[in-house]
Formats: sequence, structure tokens, C-alpha cells
Amino acid sequence: MGITSLRGLFESVVNAVTALTVSALDQTDTNGLSVLGTFVAPPLPLFLPDGPRPGPYRFPWGNRTDYGNNPYRDCPTTGVVRRYQLTVSRGIIAPDGYERDVLLVNGAFPGPLIEANWGDIIVVDVHNNITDPEDGTAIHWHGFLQHETPWEDGAPGISQCPIPPRKSYRYEFVASLYGSSWYHAHYSAQYAGGVVGPIIIHGPSHEHYDIDLGPIMLSDWYHKEYSDIIREMLAPNGSPMVFSDNNLINGKMYFDCSTVAPGDTTPCVNNAGISKFKFETGKTHRLRLINSGADGVQRFSIDEHTMTVMAEDFVPIKPYNTSVVTLGVGQRADVLVTANVGKPGSAFWMRSSLTTCSPARQPNAVAAVYYDKADTNAVPSSRAWDIPDADSCSNVDLSVTEPLYPIPLPEPSFTQAMDIELFKNASNVTLWKFNGVSMRTHYNEPVLLVANEGNFSFPAQWNVVNYYSNTSVRIVINNKTPAPHPMHLHGHNFYVLHEGPGPWDGRSIVRPSNPHRRDVYLVRGNGHLVIQFDGAPGIWAFHCHIAWHASGGFFASLVVEPELVDAMHIPSDVKQNCDAWDLWSMHNVVDQIDSGT
Repeated sequence: MGITSLRGLFESVVNAVTALTVSALDQTDTNGLSVLGTFVAPPLPLFLPDGPRPGPYRFPWGNRTDYGNNPYRDCPTTGVVRRYQLTVSRGIIAPDGYERDVLLVNGAFPGPLIEANWGDIIVVDVHNNITDPEDGTAIHWHGFLQHETPWEDGAPGISQCPIPPRKSYRYEFVASLYGSSWYHAHYSAQYAGGVVGPIIIHGPSHEHYDIDLGPIMLSDWYHKEYSDIIREMLAPNGSPMVFSDNNLINGKMYFDCSTVAPGDTTPCVNNAGISKFKFETGKTHRLRLINSGADGVQRFSIDEHTMTVMAEDFVPIKPYNTSVVTLGVGQRADVLVTANVGKPGSAFWMRSSLTTCSPARQPNAVAAVYYDKADTNAVPSSRAWDIPDADSCSNVDLSVTEPLYPIPLPEPSFTQAMDIELFKNASNVTLWKFNGVSMRTHYNEPVLLVANEGNFSFPAQWNVVNYYSNTSVRIVINNKTPAPHPMHLHGHNFYVLHEGPGPWDGRSIVRPSNPHRRDVYLVRGNGHLVIQFDGAPGIWAFHCHIAWHASGGFFASLVVEPELVDAMHIPSDVKQNCDAWDLWSMHNVVDQIDSGT
């Protein structure tokens, strides 16, 4: 469904719900303790001011710029430690009016913002308070390189054991890149149940703006618990296609309760409320878009306003203008929007729609944007951009997106093809294969810890690929399924060489003098994606970021420079957490319903 299809939808909804922008529920009922999407959420500063600033410079990163300094080799050392406490627990909320059991972070959905300056050290104590029933958890810090600290990556069975119930675990890592990102559970498909939150790392900006509105999290939403979805999906004759029930902006959207299944007595209200934002007339606003969903490709727009894209994932880019931004799961885009279309008192729709390739029962999300002096309960009357939904479900053409700091593509020391396939096993369960294997992790034996003991012989079902001493690896991904896949490589901003339909011709590379770099990129259905990464010692997860696909085995672990992995001095608390998990799992049944990640 395209953005234009929203027009008829809103005409009917506005007629049926006279107070569309007035919530029938309190914020605590819909989102717990979260303030995202409300006027209480404060604008973000240019940087956090409570740290040292070198010499005469205004910023904590000194005179470094996003166009003049290589972010991978010239990270500042601020000496500042940012400490956070995150508690994961169960709760009941109704983000779209349909009440359901969820997992909350500090009692909030989305979880609280983690904020730091470029070069700061981030310390997060994660407390597992998941009870009734108990379950493990682990938190991944999406897009953070974790070079020299791969054990802090947060992938259970890969870099750590899960955090046992009623236990805590401390993560400590450097904010070595800057921009917009998020954290999420990496235990099963737990993040689809609510364990997500934004991360903002302040750094240089090549573009001027007046107001930073902060994170705008876009997520498909499901009325069933994630564990029930997986059990149905991975049952004999189950379908790998999972339909979402709604689409949210900063955890909010309304829902038509008349569409619930017959016999469903779950409490539900039609007008749970939507997210709201304020624009100051004539000012330029920075919006940090994050696709934190489980499956859907998002198409984001603001009626009648053009956006300037200034960064994608953790990579500043040469700015380009667009009416619609497309984001696969895990991808981010920092955009600038100038409030020069309306006048004081104006109101406009902000929209995010799931693409036609994303299975969805209700694909359209909206929020309201109010200029100064506007009635913030008024229903906007703006018109959507007339831009059809592309059938390819791919990112914007690579020729459009060029990193601001140029890095030429090196010659690869090794090239490998990896196929994406779908198959049925002997039990008639539909699973994914990546590089010929459907992965299943072992929570008690993380690959990194096994390798650190000098053992590089792994069970086939762990799907571990050893690149030995190769320091520049090219991977040709062949998607032999009709579904698009947002491919995420932990620990790296990889070069994106080429993407398109069918097989790669083996030659074409978009702008080898300065190819695009990202940590997630979409490979279209029945198409190809060619990426390349510079080696960083560690064990790095490489997977589709669709939660249901990763649960179904679409996951691999890449070993880079094993001789250095063997020599790593992994902190004792990593192994102590494994001891605690071993003890808990000895006395409790670990219900590993999927691949584990």
C-alpha cells in the first residue's frame, strides 16, 4: 500500500472518530513511563555539556569534523563515563488501544534514551526482572563497533550467555561512532515484544539546524506475544509470513477495534492517541528516524515538506533532498525539515507506511505536526505526497548516497557467495538457510568464549564461518526468495558495492572511490547485495534483521582474525555471567523456541 492510499483511510477515520488526536487513554496506559511522542519529550542539545572540552574548542570532540576526520581511526578520548540502569520486566499496556502483555525497559515502551558524546564511555547495568514466567535476556547496542570489546556486543550464544532471571550484567563500551541508533534485546525475538530504546551519540554536523527533535522510532506492532507468533510460525505446516496488526510512531497509533477477531474479548479502545510534535515556523528541525520494528520496511514522510537526508545509520553523507525516506528494520536516517510550508497555527500529518512487501493488516501510521500557535488537538487536513510504493522494496539508489568522509574501496583478500534460501525440514517446519545452514545457537557455549579457548571447531548448526587472517572480505549475497531482507553485520560499517535484481554481474561497483557504508542494507527479493568489510578481530553476528527470519535460522557468525580472538583477555564478569546462566539452566527448563537470537 502506498502513501497515497492513506487519503481514503483518513477521510473515513476522521468521520468515525471526531477527536482523532485526543487520546482516550493516559500516556501510562499506552506507553508506560515513556515520554516519546509527547510534548514532554525535550529537544536534544548539540552535545552533553558536562564533560571536558579540549583547548579553545567549543565541542567535546575538539576540532574534528564529519568531513575531515576518519571516524574509524580518529575517535576522541573524552574520559567521560555515561552510566545507565536498564531494567527489563513484564507489563501490560495498549500502545494502539489494544491491551496486551509486553516487555518494558524501565517501565517504558519505547525504553529510555541513552545519550552520550562521541568518544565517551557508556556503562549500562542491565537487570533481568522478567518473571511469571522467567526468561533470559541480552541487550545489543546496534551499530556500535565494539572493536577491542566484542564481548560487549550483546548477542547471546555468540558473544555472551544470556542474563539469567533476577540477575544483572554490566556492559561497557566506547561511543566510537556518532549519530542515531538504538538498543534492543537479542534473545529470541524478544525485542518484538517491546525491549527497544533509542541511542543518540552527539558528534560533528556538516549541516546547520536549529532544533533537534530527537528519536522518531518507527515500528510495526503485533497483538500476539512474540513467543506465540514464533510457536505458530515454527509449527509443522506453519507459515514464515507473519502479519503485523498495526504500525506505530514512537510507540503510538490508533486502532479500529471493530476489526478484532470474533470472540476476542481483549480490552480495546479506538482512539488511544497518536504521537505529536511541534515545529517552530521558519526553523530547521533534525529528526532521527529509526526503524525499530520486527519485520516491516517503512516509508516515512511529512505532508508537503521536503526532507534533507544528512546521515544514514552511523555514516554522515552528502545531503540529498527527498519526500520519502525508506528504512528497513534496523536502519536509521537523520533528516532535516524546515518549517516553511505552513504558517503559525498550521498542522500537518507525519506518516509512515509499511511497504507492499511487508505483510501487514493495517500498514499506516500517523503522527501530528503542529506549528507554533496551533491548536494541538486539531486534526490536520494536509495532503499526502503522491509517491507510489516501489515494488522492489529496496533502499534509495546507491548513486544518491555518498559518505561525507571518503574512503576508497580496498582490494578484497577473500570473496565468498552466500545464498538465502527457504526450506521445509523433516518435521515439515519451514526454516531459513543462510550459506547452506539453518542456525541454532547454544546459549551455554557462546562462540566467542569457545574460540577464546583455542577451539575453532564448531557444530554445523552454529553456522560459523571462519575468515582466518583475511582482513578485507567481500560477500556476494544471493537472495533466492521473494522477500526482501535487511542484512545486518555486527561490529562493522560495511561497504555497499552493488544491489539489484537477479545475480550480480561480478564487475559492477557503485562509486569504488567512495562506496556507501552502512551497518544494515536491504537486499531485494530474488536479487543480490554485494558488501565488503575491513577485518576487526572478533566473532561477529551476520543476519537478517527481520525478527521472524532470524528466529527461523537466518543467522551466521563470522570469525575474523582467529589468532587474535584466541589471545583476547575477556573480562571475568563475562564468564561469571555464563556460570550464573549455567546454574539457572540446570534447575530450569530453557524454552528455546527458535534459533535463539
